[in-house]
Amino acid sequence: MDNANFNIELTYLTIEDYLELKEVMIESYQQISSSYWQEHHIKKLLKIFPEGQVVMKVNGHVAGCALSIMVKQSLVEEPHTYKDITLNYTFDTHNKYGDLLYGIDVFIKPEYRGLRLGRRMYDFRKELCENKNLKGIVFGGRMPNYHKYANELTPKEYIAKVKSKEIEDPVINFQLSNDFYPVRILKGYLEGDTSSQEFALLLKWDNIYYEKKSTKTQSNKRVVRLGLVQWQMRPYKDIEEIIEQVEFFVDALSSYKSDFALFPEFFNAPLMAKYNHLSEPDAIRKLAEYTEDLSEELSRLSLSYNINIITGSMPKVIDGELYNIGYLCKRDGSMELYEKIHITPDEDRVWGLKGGKSIKTFDTDAGKIGILICYDVEFPELGRILAEEGMEILFVPYLTDTQNGYSRVRHCSQSRAIENECFVAITGSVGNLPKVQNMDIQYSQSMVFTPCDFPFPVNGVKSEATPNTEMILISDVDLDLLRELHNYGSVRNLKDRRKDLYKLEKIESK
Repeated sequence: MDNANFNIELTYLTIEDYLELKEVMIESYQQISSSYWQEHHIKKLLKIFPEGQVVMKVNGHVAGCALSIMVKQSLVEEPHTYKDITLNYTFDTHNKYGDLLYGIDVFIKPEYRGLRLGRRMYDFRKELCENKNLKGIVFGGRMPNYHKYANELTPKEYIAKVKSKEIEDPVINFQLSNDFYPVRILKGYLEGDTSSQEFALLLKWDNIYYEKKSTKTQSNKRVVRLGLVQWQMRPYKDIEEIIEQVEFFVDALSSYKSDFALFPEFFNAPLMAKYNHLSEPDAIRKLAEYTEDLSEELSRLSLSYNINIITGSMPKVIDGELYNIGYLCKRDGSMELYEKIHITPDEDRVWGLKGGKSIKTFDTDAGKIGILICYDVEFPELGRILAEEGMEILFVPYLTDTQNGYSRVRHCSQSRAIENECFVAITGSVGNLPKVQNMDIQYSQSMVFTPCDFPFPVNGVKSEATPNTEMILISDVDLDLLRELHNYGSVRNLKDRRKDLYKLEKIESK
């Protein structure tokens, strides 16, 4: 067959196509029966659901067809037959408020079956499903080679061998390779289908873009703008001066319509300068006295400038113990606390910090996020726990003095993006604080990392700041790309885990 002379077109079915369609049906259905859709059937489908009926034309002539209706999910949850799902071929089961697309028929004229026209029609169905915000596509798939094995294999055993490539079944193999998955065996599905022994396999494709209808006036954003503050350490005489500098950055990021503002770990450390005469543990406890006022002011800025603020981290005394904590200040006025879980040897030895106990994700109006403070990102278990809870963006505020310390945070953060199929945003401080003990020098390069696959940058770096320079980094990330990656990526790190061999468990603190 000379494919070079073909003109292939996918178009909506019209009643004027019927005579040609009838001939294609008769030729396509030879192995099942001599029946075919009558003209009144096609007229009914075109009346109730015209956008669900398409034909493939080759050089202007009908070469294949796909017919479908919309149904409620409850209709297909129980075992059913072809007559049941079409209500004895009347299609009165079609529901314009349905949440699933049910495939009634797909057929290709035998002489055109090497052109992959069926895949084009299934791609159309998937696009239709997405445009109408349906949960997915379902249909009863024939098992045309089952009659050869019916005496020795049950339908379940047959399907298992087809999936393991021990048996070739052209229909089932095609559907499995087209991202459909088996739901259940349907008995007595299509009357007269002797090749399948009247069995069918209920197959389903999930629309990863489906969104449950909501009564909220504002839906969550899917393209999210991140604002990272690469903070300059400099002397500040009081908390008002720090707040003034914070507001400058928040104002700037808000002007660029950022959804998040991320500050570094211990960005308020310059306030310790006035306590340099005290021991290091006493000095940081004095710094902790500013945390409540500073966090309240950040929450006010979040509400005032309509931006979610991640406050980096600050010391806080809880029940007499000193912790490294931060706040997610949401633009609706609410606040949520997060904690540094792993304390570095230096934080323990010099300041007497204790590790936190809470590992959790946060729901925001711009996706589900996780926050890990500096050293925490070097422990892959934490990122995986957050990913299992649905995290889409991981924020990492950090404080590193040398380039090798920064490199640990940077490379571990990029690893978290790849292995957890999420975006990761990191930021730290630059400059020096000669009058603050244990905070002499800083090194930072703020960055936004992505997974490494075709929709993303080839090196997994979405954007990066100039090293060791005070600035803001603004970057847009598309959360829908993560949905595609989870389901159709070149590799699927989350889906392909061997949970039969290993698992990760979060122990709830008492």
